[in-house]
Amino acid sequence: MKNIIKKLKKSINGAAALKSAGGIGELAATGICIMAMTVIVVSYFGCIELVLQKTKVGQLAREYILRMETVGYLTADDQTNLLRELEEIGVTGGELGDTTTQPAGYGQRIVLDISGKLRGEYEFNERRVSTAKY
Repeated sequence: MKNIIKKLKKSINGAAALKSAGGIGELAATGICIMAMTVIVVSYFGCIELVLQKTKVGQLAREYILRMETVGYLTADDQTNLLRELEEIGVTGGELGDTTTQPAGYGQRIVLDISGKLRGEYEFNERRVSTAKY
């Protein structure tokens, strides 16, 4: 029984010595590291959201250039729908710049040029070029 009591006293004294040796410094360092990691993770998710928005713009551009290939140009209805879909994604100031809006003959070049801003500050330009295949 005396051996058990001695071992308990040693372990209690050892824990107290470890506790006083580290003190508040270890706790503060751990807290700062956790806060830094939180900031990094939050900023990472913000960047990923921006990349996903740009990917959606690219998918829309592909969809509409395929339509343009079959018609020969971007129709007025498609222009309206494209700009509306861009706004739904979160694009502000969407413009269709150099886009082919007049019928092109078979085999002639057609262009879809989309520009705007993501989150109101990051400018982008998505340009697709193909040939009319109707």
